[in-house]
Amino acid sequence: MCAMHTDRIREALAAALSGRQLLSHPFYRRWEAGTLGEGELAAYAEQYRSIERALPVTLGAIAARLPAGAARALVEANLADELGVPTAHTALFESFAQAAGAAPAVAPSAATAVLLTAVRAAATTDPVAALAMVAAYEVQAADIAASKAEGLRRHYGMDAEGTRFWDVHTMQESAHADWSIEALAGLDADPGVVRAAAKVAADAWWDFLTERDELVSV
Repeated sequence: MCAMHTDRIREALAAALSGRQLLSHPFYRRWEAGTLGEGELAAYAEQYRSIERALPVTLGAIAARLPAGAARALVEANLADELGVPTAHTALFESFAQAAGAAPAVAPSAATAVLLTAVRAAATTDPVAALAMVAAYEVQAADIAASKAEGLRRHYGMDAEGTRFWDVHTMQESAHADWSIEALAGLDADPGVVRAAAKVAADAWWDFLTERDELVSV
């Protein structure tokens, strides 16, 4: 694998995320500061649940469309973590959702649906673009998870069971990001394609959080 090409993939992702680093979003700033209003964590969890449940499906679709080899194995390793290390991440998420007071079944909102549809469409047509969209979140995810977990403990009174989903992702997501980047490099992905797809994902994630903020003022 060419280290120079790996660097170009990283640069493409960084360019796509310019101005869209999620920890700079006002919603996450309020989470860190402990100023989320009553019901905001619950509403967030109700929407994020759909995203979390879609991720294993997305990774499986990407892997199925890749040729046998190192890149596919890296995506499958990521999927294996989602499905069972240390346990199914969808199950881990429910501990957080319950602690946040989330309702058990809530339909995706408009912004959630846009994000899910964009990734789903790429996963069924262009595995490279889909993997770039996943990587656009993964390269931020460890820091985001750490920030969320700390905020939940410090400001919202959650115990270890409530924060476990985020604690696990604090530990795993740096590796997941590296795996996705290595897979893209191994596939000789066009950095321009990576940047374009990652920007779609970055914008959709930003809009997802903006929707959280806008609903507060409704």
